[in-house]
Amino acid sequence: MDPTQRFSDRVGHYVRYRPGYPPALIQCLQQYTALDHQCTVADLGSGTGIFTALLLPLADRVYAVEPNATMRAAAEQALGAEAKFKSVAGRAEATTLPSASVDLITVAQAFHWFDLKACHTEFVRILKPGGQVALIWNERLTDTTPFLRDYEDLLRTGTADYNEVNHVQFDDAVIGRFFAPSGVAKHTFSNEQTFDLEGLIGRALSSSYVPNVGQPGHEDFMTGLRSIFQRHAQDGRVSFEYRTVIFLSHFD
Repeated sequence: MDPTQRFSDRVGHYVRYRPGYPPALIQCLQQYTALDHQCTVADLGSGTGIFTALLLPLADRVYAVEPNATMRAAAEQALGAEAKFKSVAGRAEATTLPSASVDLITVAQAFHWFDLKACHTEFVRILKPGGQVALIWNERLTDTTPFLRDYEDLLRTGTADYNEVNHVQFDDAVIGRFFAPSGVAKHTFSNEQTFDLEGLIGRALSSSYVPNVGQPGHEDFMTGLRSIFQRHAQDGRVSFEYRTVIFLSHFD
C-alpha cells in the first residue's frame, strides 16, 4: 500500500486517540532550535495536525505539508482559522515550498515513511542557511507492563501486517548517516495515555495494521482486545506508555 494512503480510513480515530507530545519536548525545541515568533517551520508529514497545533503558538508561520487529502482536510478543519497555519498538498520528497524558505523542519511520527535520498535533497533545498531539522517519534513501549505485553502479543498474532509495518521506526545509525557529516543530538522524554474500553478500541483502530470494521480478522481482534482490557484494567482504565524521542541536526 502507498504509505501516503495508509491512514485514509483511520482519520477519525487518529484525531481522537493518537498520543500528543509532552511539554518537555516543546521546551527542548525552543531551547535548541530557532523556534520562536520569527521562525518559519515546515512540518512534513503533518497528518491531522497533532504536532502542527503545538507549533502554531510559537512560530511566525507553519507550513503543514501532507500528501493524504483526508488527513490534510482534518488538519484544515481543526487549524484553518489560525492565520499562521498554511496547509500544503505535498510530500516530504516534493514539498512545493520555495527554496531557502524555512528555518526549521519538523517531522513527527512520519520520517520512517519517507524516501530518504529524495527527502534529503528536498530538506537541503527548502532550508535557509543554518536551518535545522527535528525528527520526532512517540515510541510505544511493549514490555513494561503485563497489559502492554499482552497488547503486543495480540498485534503480532491478530493482525496481517503488523510485523512488516512495525519496523524499527528510528535507528540512530540511519539517522546519523542521513545528516552526516553533521552531528545529531538525541533527547528522550516519557509520555503516557490512559483509556477506558472505548478509548482502547479507538487507539487500536487508529493503527493502519489493525483490521478495521468489515475487514477480515476485525471481530477476532476486537474479542482479543476486550479480553485483554478485562484482564488488566484498573478502575476501568489501561495505560499506554511511550518513549518520546527527538533527533536534532542540520546540514553543513
